[in-house]
Amino acid sequence: MKDLIVKELAKHVNLDKQIILNSIEIPPSSELGDFSFPCFALSKELKKNPMEISKELANKIKSGEFEKVEAKGPYVNFFLNKKDLAEKTLKSILKEKAKYGSSKSGKGKKVMIEFSQANTHKAFHVGHIRGTSLGESIARLMEFNSTKVIRANYQGDTGMHVAKWLWCYKKYHSNEKLKEDESWIASIYVEASRKLAENPLLQDEVNVINQQLELGKDKPLMKLWKESRSYCLKAFENIYSELNTHFDKYYFEREFEILGKEIALDLVTKGIAKISDDATIMNLEEDGLSVWVLLRKDGTVLYSSKDLALAEKKFKDFKLDQSINIVADEQNLHFKQLFRTLELKGFKDVKKCKHIPFGLVRLPTGKMSSRTGENILYSSFLDELKEFVKIEITKREKLKEKELEQRALAIAISSLKYSMLKQSSNNIIIFNKEEALDLNGNTGPYLLYSYARAKNILKKAKYKSSSKLNIKSLSAKEKELIIKMQQFPEVVNHAHTNLSPNLIANYSFELAQLFNEFYQSEQVIGSENESVKLVIVDSFAQVLKNALNLLGIETLERM
Repeated sequence: MKDLIVKELAKHVNLDKQIILNSIEIPPSSELGDFSFPCFALSKELKKNPMEISKELANKIKSGEFEKVEAKGPYVNFFLNKKDLAEKTLKSILKEKAKYGSSKSGKGKKVMIEFSQANTHKAFHVGHIRGTSLGESIARLMEFNSTKVIRANYQGDTGMHVAKWLWCYKKYHSNEKLKEDESWIASIYVEASRKLAENPLLQDEVNVINQQLELGKDKPLMKLWKESRSYCLKAFENIYSELNTHFDKYYFEREFEILGKEIALDLVTKGIAKISDDATIMNLEEDGLSVWVLLRKDGTVLYSSKDLALAEKKFKDFKLDQSINIVADEQNLHFKQLFRTLELKGFKDVKKCKHIPFGLVRLPTGKMSSRTGENILYSSFLDELKEFVKIEITKREKLKEKELEQRALAIAISSLKYSMLKQSSNNIIIFNKEEALDLNGNTGPYLLYSYARAKNILKKAKYKSSSKLNIKSLSAKEKELIIKMQQFPEVVNHAHTNLSPNLIANYSFELAQLFNEFYQSEQVIGSENESVKLVIVDSFAQVLKNALNLLGIETLERM
């Protein structure tokens, strides 16, 4: 429909069609039309007030595709022919189904999205879900628009945090058998951080472990590292499966230690980095980015040097058009330092590197921390959510344990993922589990319930999809719902362009609200226009499913 508006406007204004297309807006209220065109850009050229221009344009545009075209201040408002719009929209959804809303805008591009990055020997907590959910959703948005996406996960399997864990286990838990238990593994790290805070002199012992870990020659230590590392990675894979995500490429800090050190020393040789107080640093103060340490005083490698090596490795491995890092905004300075250092180093692909930051997830009591243990472990919290859901389900119907478990998991995951994606990635989230599970609120379960309600109507009606569609009349609620479905491709385009899944989440909620209003006010089965109404219900279910799929949320036929 936007193309039609562009075609009509192009007859009367001397603007590039792409500029016209980019200027078209969706009014804040349906009373102001379905689309509007602001006339400010024409004011200088025509030497007229934008309000005069809008009146002239509104009078000139004559097309049966529009119910009316009217001027409102400096805007030309377009009211679409709802019957024609409805038929075109519903037929398009019925024809395209899972592809409805997709495009070819990213065709020919290859993008690596690096996300999740959970460190071994630490807890995978609720905060990690945000980065994982955001990365998966952005990957799906890009794929929906024909981009070749490589999902990458760069995991911290070595370094000081691992040294702390190994030190604590060897010193205080050596008689205990290693456990494939996420909470137990996380507790060792928390204990290590607490003991070091109580007695900072113990850090010297940890430093020795870190040096031995980097050298890799202490066989008992390396055996302990490999076993404990494998338990952590197994736990992560189970989590990723539950979160409906996967990775095409895994990178680990361990594999970049040697190359990272070589790069740091080469930067010194070239006079780009320097030695200061025995440490190797990048002095970026002139760029307003302070000092970036590459190697510690004892020569061990920091993740700064490893990130330099990783950046080069990515482009060498995959010849990327873009590399995106989805990392918490606490690392904003780090990525500015990384990209500036790559630039100074002469890395030709630095302009293709992008950091998408996201705000932290906090508890009502404050910030979560792996060091203090003041966090919600993913596994234990998910179990808590599932148990709550199971109780609610069994109040309504009796299910076999396997089906109950599957349904409870899907609902619990939807509550987690949607709560992380419905807000702009820049916002800090105060996670509230009661709100996240509210069936009547702006939540994942509410959307799943809306989808299941639509599928239940279709099942009761023994509906079979058909390409035949004869619309004689439409109610106000039907028009609103169809117009909302017609907007889906445009919402997808905006979300893809801005890499903002929250636009899809917000749209999903608004769409579900309109459907439920329609359901409450309209009889479907047995109504005079039952066949058309069933097509509307079917189309709604398809569009909502497409939207939820972009969020990485699986739908349920029954709640």
